[in-house]
Amino acid sequence: MSTIAEADFGMAVVSAPVDAAEEIARQIVSRKLAACAQVSSPVSSTYWWKGRMESAPERLIVLKTRRSLLGRVEELLRQAHPYEVPELTFVPITGGGQLYMGWLREILG
Repeated sequence: MSTIAEADFGMAVVSAPVDAAEEIARQIVSRKLAACAQVSSPVSSTYWWKGRMESAPERLIVLKTRRSLLGRVEELLRQAHPYEVPELTFVPITGGGQLYMGWLREILG
């Protein structure tokens, strides 16, 4: 069972061009907007953009963060991300190992 403080923790997902993802992840973690950022191998994304179906190679950035930090993450993405509309989604962490959750609290407060 999660406490109110734990309910704020979650995983945010950001997609980014292959050549920009690592730097975006570094900027987010260096500002302690996430305790950890995992950058995937390239994935193929297919999506609608301005009335057309598009495809592009991207990397997914999975952030271990807090819901309360999403506004600041979004501000950083507006400046550091090359997309006009960067992806930013959030999935709450509803449980986890005590040691891991303790580590998140230690890093992110």
